[in-house]
Amino acid sequence: MSTVNFVARICALLLGLALAAVPPGYPQEPEAPDGEQAAPVPVEQPLPYSHKTHVALGIQCRDCHAIADPGFAAGYPPEATCMACHASIKADSPHIQLLAKLNSEGAAVPWKRIYRVPDFVWFSHASHVEDAGVECETCHGPVAQREVLFQEKPTTMAACMECHARNNAPNDCDLCHDPG
Repeated sequence: MSTVNFVARICALLLGLALAAVPPGYPQEPEAPDGEQAAPVPVEQPLPYSHKTHVALGIQCRDCHAIADPGFAAGYPPEATCMACHASIKADSPHIQLLAKLNSEGAAVPWKRIYRVPDFVWFSHASHVEDAGVECETCHGPVAQREVLFQEKPTTMAACMECHARNNAPNDCDLCHDPG
């Protein structure tokens, strides 16, 4: 048995043990009754936002979703970034008025997360996007074509390991899990 197959089997075993420890109610990917992936469900956000509209204006992912040190998350844009345009564009919209109110109060829009990995998984946007040059669409799907977002790609260990294998990236357990 090759070292890669051995490592993959050990990781699969560890995943099974880890999944047994996932607390009830932890967000899981929806499954259809027959075990197939369920149809995607758009996530209702506190403010409507069309990535499609904004990308058509030339706005890129990282213009809004900066990857701050240490690089684990691609954050949400500050409300002031949005208001740089929306102080005059669609300023009469009730949604933009709410955005302006939150901005003036120094409050963040309570966006709902769409993608999440368990707390016991180490994931770095910086190592994927900045170091490896992975495009956002690889993991998040064709966001630039979406009026509303939903989880298009799985964030399972199997999906990540398959992607790593396709791209000749390491699949060592301690790459994503603390062996400690």
